[in-house]
Amino acid sequence: MQIDITGLPEERFVFAPSPLAELGTALHALTEPGHHPGLHGWTTATCAAFKPDLADRLHEADFLWGPTFSDISMPFAALADTHGMPGATLTEDLDLLDRLDDELYVAAALEISCASLYSRGGPSPLVDAEAREQALERAVARGPRQAEFARRLLADPPAVRAWIRRFFEDCDQAFFADVWQRVRVQLAADARHKTEVLRRKGLADALTEVSTALAVDEEQRRITVDKLSNGRTTAVNPEVGAGLTFVPSSFGWPHLMVLHAPGWRPVIHYPVAAPELSRTASVELLQQRLEALAHPVRIRICRNLARTAYSTGELAAEQGITAPEVSRHLGALKKAGLIQTRRRGRYVLHQLDLQVVARLGSDFLEGILR
Repeated sequence: MQIDITGLPEERFVFAPSPLAELGTALHALTEPGHHPGLHGWTTATCAAFKPDLADRLHEADFLWGPTFSDISMPFAALADTHGMPGATLTEDLDLLDRLDDELYVAAALEISCASLYSRGGPSPLVDAEAREQALERAVARGPRQAEFARRLLADPPAVRAWIRRFFEDCDQAFFADVWQRVRVQLAADARHKTEVLRRKGLADALTEVSTALAVDEEQRRITVDKLSNGRTTAVNPEVGAGLTFVPSSFGWPHLMVLHAPGWRPVIHYPVAAPELSRTASVELLQQRLEALAHPVRIRICRNLARTAYSTGELAAEQGITAPEVSRHLGALKKAGLIQTRRRGRYVLHQLDLQVVARLGSDFLEGILR
C-alpha cells in the first residue's frame, strides 16, 4: 500500500488521538476477540457487564467495526476545515460525524460490505442502483440482522445515523468513558513524542517509531505500508486539504489500519505499547519463510537441525541425498532467516533458529491481520 506525499511539508503531518477512533477500535476488539488475544481479560469482563439491549445493538451493526473497520470512526478525515485534527472529546468527534452528508456517510458505513469498490471510489449506494445492490448483497452475506440494518440505513439515513450516535453515547456511558480516561494520557503522550521525533530527526525516523511496517523512499515522495492489501492514495488532496494524520490506539495491535478512500485525507491508525511489532517479520519475509518450509526435504532437515547442529556432510548422510542438494536446501532456509551457522575448525555447522521458527505462527497472524 502506498501514500503519495510529494512536496508535503513537515507541518502537514499530524499526530493526534481520536476518542471516536479509539471507541471504534474497542468495539472491534469486543466483536472480534480472536484478533486481540492480549485483550482477552478486558473483552470478557466488558461483554459480561453489558446490558442485553446494548449487546444486541453491538452485533446489529457489527460490520461497522467487526471484521474490518468503517471510516465513519474518523470523520475529521473527510472535512477540510479540521486540517486533519480529530475532536478532543467523543462529543466533538460525534459532532464532526454529524456534519458528513448522507451520501458520504452511507458510502463510508457500507464500504466494508463493498470492499472491492473501496480503493477506486464511486457513487454512494444511496444514489446509485448498482452500488446499492452490491452493498445489500454483501450485507445479506453477513447475516439477516446486518442485511436488515443495511436496508434501514439506505431507506432512512437520518434515523439510522441518530441510532448510531445514541449507540456510541450509550457505549461511552457503559464503559468507554472509563477506558478513555485511562488511555487518553498515554495516547496524547505518544502523539507528542512522535511529533517531536518528526521535528528533530525527520520523517523516516518518525515512521519507524510508528511501525516497522512503514517506510519512506529517499526522495520522500511516497510512504509504503507493508500490508497484504493493495491500495494507493495521496496526501496531496485539494478536496480535504493536503496532509496525513497518524492516530494512536491502545486497542489496535496487531492491526495497522490505513484510511485510503478516494476523497478522504489519508489516516494511519497505529497501535501503541506493542513491543512485539518491532520484531515482526515483513510480509515478504514471512512469505519467503513459509515457502522455504513448504519443501518436504527441508522439513526433514529442520527436524535434524532443531535438535543439534549438523554439517552439510552429516545432513547429506542423514537424508540420503548429495551434499550439493543439501547445500541448496540450506541456502533457501538461510536466506529465509530460519537457520544459523557457525564454524568449528574446518566444518561449518548449521542449526535451526528456534526463536524465529517459534514466532512463525504469530508472525503469520500479525501479517494477515495487519
